[in-house]
Amino acid sequence: MIWCTLIIGILLPWSLAHPGFFTSIGQMTDLIHTEKDLVTSLKDYIKAEEDKLEQIKRWAEKLDQLTSTATKDPEGFVGHPVNAFKLMKRLNTEWSELENLILKDMSDGFISNLTIQRQYFPNDEDQVGAAKALLRLQDTYNLDTDTISKGNLPGVKHKSFLTAEDCFELGKVAYTEADYYHTELWMDQALRQLNEGEISTIDKVSVLDYLSYAVYQQGDLDKALLLTKKLLELDPEHQRANGNLKYFEYIMAKEKDVNKSASDEQSDQQTSLKKKGIAVDYLPERQKYEMLCRGEGIKMTPRRQKKLFCRYHDGNRNPKFILAPAKQEDEWDKPRIIRFHDIISDAEIEIVKDLAKPRLRRATISNPITGDLETVHYRISKSAWLSGYENPVVSRINMRIQDLTGLDVSTAEELQVANYGVGGQYEPHFDFARKDEPDAFKELGTGNRIATWLFYMSDVSAGGATVFPEVGASVWPKKGTAVFWYNLFASGEGDYSTRHAACPVLVGNKWVSNKWLHERGQEFRRPCTLSELE
Repeated sequence: MIWCTLIIGILLPWSLAHPGFFTSIGQMTDLIHTEKDLVTSLKDYIKAEEDKLEQIKRWAEKLDQLTSTATKDPEGFVGHPVNAFKLMKRLNTEWSELENLILKDMSDGFISNLTIQRQYFPNDEDQVGAAKALLRLQDTYNLDTDTISKGNLPGVKHKSFLTAEDCFELGKVAYTEADYYHTELWMDQALRQLNEGEISTIDKVSVLDYLSYAVYQQGDLDKALLLTKKLLELDPEHQRANGNLKYFEYIMAKEKDVNKSASDEQSDQQTSLKKKGIAVDYLPERQKYEMLCRGEGIKMTPRRQKKLFCRYHDGNRNPKFILAPAKQEDEWDKPRIIRFHDIISDAEIEIVKDLAKPRLRRATISNPITGDLETVHYRISKSAWLSGYENPVVSRINMRIQDLTGLDVSTAEELQVANYGVGGQYEPHFDFARKDEPDAFKELGTGNRIATWLFYMSDVSAGGATVFPEVGASVWPKKGTAVFWYNLFASGEGDYSTRHAACPVLVGNKWVSNKWLHERGQEFRRPCTLSELE
């Protein structure tokens, strides 16, 4: 068994009740100490039967070295997306294989410890989720498979490698999703590493089996035929490959006959019909969104940039800010996005995080048709809600938002705290309810979301920007700052230029908290205008 470089940590009781480790860095760091404990237990077992269990001893020594490194900087270590994927993979599958080996000797001490710990382990969903996160990062940040496999990601503290087996597993996840594009990429990477001499538990026959089919599904019959022939050179008796070879040759012969009798236009149409496995993207601004995430957004003209300023803001002569005004910076003009610097202290951030951690749940969205809360693939994070009455720090933060925005927070939603895990993201969306969602906030009775206040409670090594695809704005996380914008014009009409997204976290850990302020209570604080778009 080839082991990967991963992560784990101290066990908290809420880990059992709330699966989905890959969606939260905070929970994954707890797994660091869990694996370290397992390694210690394993080493004790080895000492008891060292002469019989040399294979297990070597295994444990590798893990011991890994976890010793990881526990020195758990959060930084787990911020590497490859580490997180390999953690899901190892704990979900490879520890089970180890258990079967040990059970042969009825090793009660270690097995009982492993059995107890397994209830806190990630499951298949976590491992698949971590794999999909890697694929998502690959697309968003234009990373090739070799870059990811070698761990050459920007801002990493703990470099980690993918084995041929890891690449094979990523390809299988894509294959299960009928994502033949990524299946081909990762099976090809696995094959390349095997050809370079890497020793692995998987063989070239298995890789070529998946690779040839993925290539065929994408319409490249010539390459599929070539790969199938290579497979049969290694295993002439491979039943499926022999069947595929006959089928591919039959299809190619049929195409030659068609090409002789059909026009070029008809031939092109038939070729296009062969293409499979390329999913239709549900997100119309995908390309623009991903470019902004990579920092390739629209650059403001010098004339527009001159209109952006930094200033000291006293909250309209608010007594709390007269002697110590807040530092404001214009991030964008239309929509106007303002960043407040040094607006939340490190001590306040830690208190908010400590309050939120035991309550973190997979983030949900409100179904616009049913109104029910549900998890979705385009929002990958965990969140918790904090009320002002339960802690003076939360109450103080709420009042700070009110003092600086001039808006009444008594009708606002509770402070939402979110932690983004590996590849964590929230694809382009509106914070306000559109006209086709009249009942979105009906139960609250406070009207639409007039404005958004967003605290950045951590720096992010790479990725994790807040982007506005409609206008080309990118706002990058900076610990201790906050950004603010209005979702509605003063007339009450929605500002569609505020459609925004949280880009996937490439490397690191992203903590944010936000406050959604509502219309009720703002009648005299932000009076309506007669113009619809003012």
